[in-house]
Amino acid sequence: MRVLAGLLCTVTLACTVKANVEKTVFRGPGDLLLPHVHPRLDALRLGSLSHAHPVLPTQLPAHFPSRAAPRGLESWYLLQRLEAARRYEVRICWPATQPTDFWLDTFTVRDVFDTPGLVKSLTQYSEHHQQFHLSESEHYEPAQSATAQSVLLLRIQAAASYYSTNRTLMEHPEPVDVDITNAPVLDPFLLNILPQSLAPFAAYFTVVAIGAWFLSGYIFHWIDSVASEPLLKPHSD
Repeated sequence: MRVLAGLLCTVTLACTVKANVEKTVFRGPGDLLLPHVHPRLDALRLGSLSHAHPVLPTQLPAHFPSRAAPRGLESWYLLQRLEAARRYEVRICWPATQPTDFWLDTFTVRDVFDTPGLVKSLTQYSEHHQQFHLSESEHYEPAQSATAQSVLLLRIQAAASYYSTNRTLMEHPEPVDVDITNAPVLDPFLLNILPQSLAPFAAYFTVVAIGAWFLSGYIFHWIDSVASEPLLKPHSD
């Protein structure tokens, strides 16, 4: 019963977290010599995520869906120092008190700079939202390097999903407090199968399952032996 209760609790917590977590899974691209990329990434001064700086708490601007922007406002970040062909997972977590819909997409640098719509969005975000001043919680790491590295651009779209009688709030939704993501931000996959951050939980549940298997077998044999014992005849007066 304790094992069953624990599993039910885990399922309940998982469902609760799922309501406030969005993620994307991707593979690290091939190495790219950044100094040959134009426009220069360091000029955009994007917040960056890497193994050295895996957690990025920040505030993301959001807006209600419109015909021009059905997924709200867009924010851009740089995923650096990836391993080519290795799978990663980026997650974004936010409080339930700020109902918001998020979409996460990753793009190679070439794909962004070769697509007018994407490069326009990236440039507008850099100009209007960053203004070359990162918040204290955001980490900026110069993107240009003399050595090639595997990098991706992360686009986050945020659309407010609530209704309020406050007209000001409906016209200008407040920024959403987020963690990109629940440490680590870049979650490598072990053997390209299991996220590294879930490995301890997988090991724990494996041990519990094996223990429960042997314990249930012992209990079954004990009950079977008790049930098969002959009943003692009552004493005659």
